[in-house]
Amino acid sequence: MSIESPGLITVAAYGRGAASARVRLHDWVDHLQIPAVSWEYAGTRDAAPRTLGRRLPAAVRAEVRLRRDACRVDDSTVLLSRAASPFSNGGLESRLLSTARRGVYDFDDSLAHYPDSALRRAWSRRRVWQRSLASADQVIAGNATLAEEARAAAPAGTPVTVVPSCIEPSSYRPKSSYEGRETPRVVWLGSPATEAFLVAVARSLRACLDRVGGRITVISAGEGPLGALAPVADRVTWSADALSLLADADVGIMPLPDTPFTRGKCAYKLLQYGATALPVVASPVGVNRDVVTGCGGWAPATDTEWDDALTEVLTAPEYLRASAGRAALAHVQENYSFASWEPTWRKLVLG
Repeated sequence: MSIESPGLITVAAYGRGAASARVRLHDWVDHLQIPAVSWEYAGTRDAAPRTLGRRLPAAVRAEVRLRRDACRVDDSTVLLSRAASPFSNGGLESRLLSTARRGVYDFDDSLAHYPDSALRRAWSRRRVWQRSLASADQVIAGNATLAEEARAAAPAGTPVTVVPSCIEPSSYRPKSSYEGRETPRVVWLGSPATEAFLVAVARSLRACLDRVGGRITVISAGEGPLGALAPVADRVTWSADALSLLADADVGIMPLPDTPFTRGKCAYKLLQYGATALPVVASPVGVNRDVVTGCGGWAPATDTEWDDALTEVLTAPEYLRASAGRAALAHVQENYSFASWEPTWRKLVLG
């Protein structure tokens, strides 16, 4: 689709299948029913060379069209999420944002610390981020850590505002029973790129699941090995329909190592668990700490603490799990719903 039309133009290097583009752009446009032209590059879920290689003609057409149209947005507001092209060092993004009537740059990962492969370093995410910050009229960061990084890198006076990744709780099937079960169920929701965070705590999770006779549901597009969890894990391919399985679990988990990159994560998994009224267990890293505390959850920092926390929640009385689930839902509704952030988002993006 051409991006010549006036009005709101959303730009991303991924399609709706990518969590970041879906959550930061499309969910807002859909929720508010805003007329917009959507530029999704080749429409893929990720920009890995293997993925784009399978859709090479579409990627070539997208690259040509993007470079042709980048200067034809002067009557429009451009809302750019992270990057416009996987083959850019920031020049395209800078042109889009500076040419637009209003250029809004949105990001939800610590792109200053992104763990790029050797191949990806040829098209530096950090460089795209820096040049986008320098060209935007407004910057939107997914949390306070990211906002602080942006303020340090952007030109003086560039407005940087936090808008967290938001959710519509009513679109999730809520958990209806917290009774103890013969086979307790843990759930982890994520992407192939973040499965390594789950595998890193696999031994402590396995110890707990063996003790209580439980299993773990892994909802992801990934197919990699799950280490010690493999014998007690049930894989489910990510889809919108698969999210209904969250309510069938007893607890949702989000393990994270403590690194400069992970401190910028926006805790979207926790928000989805909370929208389902699930008790939550998460590493106290970055914004995770605030979300899990607000949700009345558990925040283990070591392998032993992970084992203890999961054992506690899976063996707790029904009323305690129900209380934790209701607290999580209330926190998400009040602080991370579209309704709570709509006025701010409208002002920043639409003026």
